[in-house]
Amino acid sequence: MDGRSAGTDWKIGVDIGGTFIDFCALEVHSGRIASLKVLTTPEDPGAELMTGFDLLHRSEGLSPEDVSRFVHGTTVGINTIIQRKGARLALVTNAGFEDVIELARLRMPEMYSLFCHRPDPLIPRDMIFGIPARLRPDGRESTAPSPDAVAAAARQARAAGAEGVIVSLLHAWRNDRQEQAVREMIAAAEPDLFVFTSAEVWPVIREYERCSTAILNGYVHPRVSGYLEALEDRLSGRGVPARAMLTKSNGGLMNAGEGRRNCVSMLLSGSASGVIGASWLARQAGEDRVLTLDIGGTSADFALIVDGAVQFGTDEKVGEFPLHIPSVSVSSIGIGGGSIARLDQQGVLRVGPESAGSVPGPACYGRGGTEPTVTDAMAVCGWLGHSAMAYGQLDMDVGRARDAVGTLAEATGRSVEETAQAIIDIAVSEMFVEVEKLASRSGVDMRDFALMPFGGGGPMLGALLARELRMARVIAPRRPGVVSALGGLVADLRGDFIRTVFASVDGGADLDAAYRAMVEQGRAWLAEQGHDGQSELLLSADMRYIGQSYEIEVMLDPGALGDPARLSAAFHDAHRRIYDFDDPDGLVEVVNLRLSAVGIGAAPEIAAEPGSPEYAAAPLRHVPVHLHGAREIPLYARADLTTGASFPGPAIVAQEDTTFAIPDRTTARVDRHLNIHLTLED
Repeated sequence: MDGRSAGTDWKIGVDIGGTFIDFCALEVHSGRIASLKVLTTPEDPGAELMTGFDLLHRSEGLSPEDVSRFVHGTTVGINTIIQRKGARLALVTNAGFEDVIELARLRMPEMYSLFCHRPDPLIPRDMIFGIPARLRPDGRESTAPSPDAVAAAARQARAAGAEGVIVSLLHAWRNDRQEQAVREMIAAAEPDLFVFTSAEVWPVIREYERCSTAILNGYVHPRVSGYLEALEDRLSGRGVPARAMLTKSNGGLMNAGEGRRNCVSMLLSGSASGVIGASWLARQAGEDRVLTLDIGGTSADFALIVDGAVQFGTDEKVGEFPLHIPSVSVSSIGIGGGSIARLDQQGVLRVGPESAGSVPGPACYGRGGTEPTVTDAMAVCGWLGHSAMAYGQLDMDVGRARDAVGTLAEATGRSVEETAQAIIDIAVSEMFVEVEKLASRSGVDMRDFALMPFGGGGPMLGALLARELRMARVIAPRRPGVVSALGGLVADLRGDFIRTVFASVDGGADLDAAYRAMVEQGRAWLAEQGHDGQSELLLSADMRYIGQSYEIEVMLDPGALGDPARLSAAFHDAHRRIYDFDDPDGLVEVVNLRLSAVGIGAAPEIAAEPGSPEYAAAPLRHVPVHLHGAREIPLYARADLTTGASFPGPAIVAQEDTTFAIPDRTTARVDRHLNIHLTLED
């Protein structure tokens, strides 16, 4: 099909995972959705995009000229950090403060472990250069940076192989003129070095948090920038008119131009986009308290939706490092479909965190993998292997899966099926522990929530996990394999801004002036993104009792900034909700003001199916499975399950992008949006 198709307007969401790249394409006028999975090409990230376009052209008649919106999430940034393949950086800071990132607030990854260790910094100590420069806490300059000292540091950094420099100076959150001056001096001395300043990346108080965030941004910059440039070239070369948009860690969107500089904002884009997509689907399904479970090839990600709202945090992990910018709050564990099972030195069976990825992949994929994985275990137990996977790109080779699991079976003295079941049980128990931690931190009871599993592996293990957590409800969306890609289609533009103010609640003039400046910044950002529609400005503040060493974020109405009583009351209420106590007589201060500028996009309109009386679904056939013993259970095709269908578990539901494993003592029904709702009995 050549040229623009009459009457068609496609929006495409794309998410790249460790094993597959997911496509979710929406035809705006008809509301039709097309979805697709393509195996990743680690040696050439982004090449699979063109493969996906070709497949969508053949299956849906989608022409590149018809694409009015293209939203993309990628793991290039986070994989760069995890694999430590980022830029070689130097750090220029104040003389005497060269050890800030080494000290890292003296926090250990595991507080009660005697054997854990902190990760090596991304910038080694011999690449950190102190210069004589100092600002006072109020932002006034006491010692100006020396051009000779800065030039000498830049030359040494360049000679040591640095590709870029991070400039992080004391009190730059108050006044960034010194950082900008040092940046200009470095550019004059060594123009080939790229430079980021801490205040331009995230101008927040506390040296370590500001410096480490800037380092993460610089570390991934060359690879992310190069990837995005190649992405835009590929899209324009294919004739796609839409400007590339990127999903962000905060669940919003930004254009690719900003992504080249603001790389740190997209490090957790895939995880965040999945939660945004799941939140949208949960609203359709009528659920407002949901635990999301996104299982891909390498990890399982968990997030809470409370009273219909996605939860946000500012201390998420990127690999081994904390991320201090606002992000959708996601907990991750190294358990995925490709996670490898092995015996440790004590002969104990372990699962993950090592993954077979897409190459060579699980043994049952027939792509060269020989080590047993969770997916192989599911195939051996009979849950997989009854239909082609990944939209026909993979045929399950159960024989190879049995061979891989068989090596462990021989070592443990168990049957192949018993060993496979043990692998599944361990994977589920590892996820159980992580969810219990999340529930404890959040102060919630999982029995009050519904579980929404998605990703390629979520439906495989989700209901089994829900059973262990004693959750009574599970919702499987129609296309669980591409929920993260869908998240890009339903997300809004979102830019986050912060201003450290350090003011008491009665500092009305200072607070109001800071707020007005942030509003101008937020509106300017929306204009730069090309947004001229409906927008929303969300105000919050990091507040604390005077004397506390930590803050909590409190959502605010702008009118409260000039009303000390309202500000204090909002903080007391938030403190009481979190910690179950407050001090009405305590003095309160505002540390940071935060503003989220949201450009609201047009929500996709996907019509529900007509209502239908409940009927008993007919299975395709019965298949043998090992579910703590051999038995035969019904196999259903997802495409055959229409509104009103119901059936009991145990059962298997096979579809193009995943397989839904349904345990016993359950009842399944299909709603008008073709979600499958499970009710689990005790």
